[in-house]
Amino acid sequence: MTKDAALTPLGVMVLALLREGDMHPYEMIRLLRHRREDRMVKITNGTFYHTVARLEQQGLLAEAGVDRDGNRPERTTYTLTEAGQPAIEHWVREHLAGDGVQNFRVALAEAHNLPRAEVAALLSMRREALAVEYTVVEAGLHSAHERGVSDQYIVELDRHIALLRADIDWTDSLLARLEREDYPWGDEGLTPENIEARDAMRKAAQQ
Repeated sequence: MTKDAALTPLGVMVLALLREGDMHPYEMIRLLRHRREDRMVKITNGTFYHTVARLEQQGLLAEAGVDRDGNRPERTTYTLTEAGQPAIEHWVREHLAGDGVQNFRVALAEAHNLPRAEVAALLSMRREALAVEYTVVEAGLHSAHERGVSDQYIVELDRHIALLRADIDWTDSLLARLEREDYPWGDEGLTPENIEARDAMRKAAQQ
């Protein structure tokens, strides 16, 4: 088993945070909640600290120091190791073309860790799979209507096809944006204003 094979969505989010700079777990928890990223992954203090400990055992992050602020307890600050960034990229690459809801959402949120062209290729693969699924569901829905099946029995199928259509349309929209040279992507696409806003959010989470 490779070091990144056991990564969880929360583990990837922790490693991605450390790309922005060294942090202690309490700061990371506050920052994730401040950014509303806990809507993708449930965050509890116990689970979070357990995740950090496991990532340290895997060699994906390491202690950077211990500090104390006033009367507060000592806090261990962590840093991303050389193995941490490749682990993020591998996990995102593995799940960006998939259809698992939670894994895909986190992979999409961290897709900026991969080159633009690779993201476009992976999303195109996912788009093809969605189109195939849409065709199958559409045929099933059409068949049900032809057989006179009451709408009340196929309401979930009706919702399913609507969500697939929306997902396909949204993916097409993102793929079109990725083709534009003026669409920012990755660290090179960050403007000073973007960095300032990100740093301001970090400071707010430290309060």
